[in-house]
Amino acid sequence: MHRFTQNFPTVVESSTATGWLTSILQLGGLFGSLAAGVLSEIISRKYTMFVACCWVILGSFLYVGAQPGVPALLYAGRFFTGIGVGLFSGVGPLYNAELSAPHMRGLLVSFYQLATILGIMLSFWVGYGSNYIGGTGDGQSDLAWRLPSIIQGIPAVCLAFGIWFMPFSPRWLVKVGRDEEARSTLAWMRNLPVDHDDVDVEYLEIKAEALFEQKAFVRDFPKLAEKGNGRLTQQFSQYVMCFRSRDNFKRVCIAWLVMFWQQWSGIDAIIYYASQIFQSLGLTSGTIALLATGVTGVVFLISTIPAMVSLTSLLPYQPYMSTNLPSQLIIDRVGRKPMLLVGSVVMGASMVTVGVIVSQFRHDWPAHVAAGWAAVALVWVYIAAFGATWGPVSWTLVSEIFPLSIRAKGASIGASSNWINNFAIAFFVPPMLEAWEWGTYIFFAAFLAAGIAWVWFFLPETMGRSLEEMDAVFGSRAGVVDAELLREAQREVGMLAQQGAGGGGGDAKVWMDKDEMDKGNGHVEQVQVSRFT
Repeated sequence: MHRFTQNFPTVVESSTATGWLTSILQLGGLFGSLAAGVLSEIISRKYTMFVACCWVILGSFLYVGAQPGVPALLYAGRFFTGIGVGLFSGVGPLYNAELSAPHMRGLLVSFYQLATILGIMLSFWVGYGSNYIGGTGDGQSDLAWRLPSIIQGIPAVCLAFGIWFMPFSPRWLVKVGRDEEARSTLAWMRNLPVDHDDVDVEYLEIKAEALFEQKAFVRDFPKLAEKGNGRLTQQFSQYVMCFRSRDNFKRVCIAWLVMFWQQWSGIDAIIYYASQIFQSLGLTSGTIALLATGVTGVVFLISTIPAMVSLTSLLPYQPYMSTNLPSQLIIDRVGRKPMLLVGSVVMGASMVTVGVIVSQFRHDWPAHVAAGWAAVALVWVYIAAFGATWGPVSWTLVSEIFPLSIRAKGASIGASSNWINNFAIAFFVPPMLEAWEWGTYIFFAAFLAAGIAWVWFFLPETMGRSLEEMDAVFGSRAGVVDAELLREAQREVGMLAQQGAGGGGGDAKVWMDKDEMDKGNGHVEQVQVSRFT
């Protein structure tokens, strides 16, 4: 924006400063995401979200308060906002999953992903609209660049007040010994009496999960368990378990590398610097570049919406999975690897073509307007390909490759890879665009090519794998051992006993035992067990 450029020339004119201003939010997000898992266990999911709101509000306030020529508050505001966003990314989907009814879980959790992409799209259009406040030239108002940050803080303020009227997570209540409150919360959320059978069944499922975590802690850390260490120690012990065995370490490496290749495909370079990129492609008017950026958000959103239907029908019990639209309609038909390979080919071809166009016509865009718009269209193709493949499939893989005892912590390590590499991309891209120009697109195409090789030779196909089959992929028995321990916990809380007493009716419809699951699709076992993650 013209006024922002006038107010903060040291930021706009330096590619390094621009990179820092963008990437410092990701740095805050990394800290927030790492803290979310532990904080949500100690003070509750509910209060963790309130803390996240406070960070976002503080960040927005500081950013808006920055004065011309003094950009320090811009950096501080974005860093604190990043902490809040990181906390939300860790606790938001978890809270949604734990409050939702089983048959609605996939829909509500996928709505979190949809809301994220919708927010990206709206931010593009808010920037486009606010660019007209006071005109687009020297008369432009300071409100033009401050309004987007003000709007950013409004939902955080609303949620900070509204969170006090929302319930605690029933799973967290059970973990801290507030069982009756957990029952009451379940009954209120399901609009059923406290003594209803459905409430009892869901409560027993939660109770079994909590008991399973305790048993896994005793099994893996008997000396610490004897000392009676608290929940904080148990949380950190699960991180340690991710690295104690060769097969678990292999799973962690795959989760980390999946997110590495996802980020170095260049997706966030396009998202963060879309306006600058479109200007470099010949859309020299800042207003037209902002308009093209808005279209980018629409393309991204359209490639996300179908997940609302697909998750509901295919993956109703996978609470930690973010997915995008067309992919989940075919991801369990053609597999994860083919999706990633096809997406990489389309994205790589788009990047190479854009690079060639820029190399040939960058010195005279006014005489080659059609070539510039062709490059813009290819960027939109690239965005759509990512939204349909790498976006959802990477999170699907991270959520399903770990055994039950370390699934949450393993997935969080994969998410940390996303934030770390996101930070690196946001920081390095402005200097790359300035120094390399067309070479930047070839750079990301090269990473996509390397990603294709990694997916082809090193990534195992996990489509339809049961826990036993997943263990075979990684050369372990961790999944089988965890499944047996979970069944032991279920017996202790009375779930399987009720099933046996029911003579095949009632509760037998709610929980299938292992033998029954083995008769059907191998994926069924994974879906049932994932209800407890």
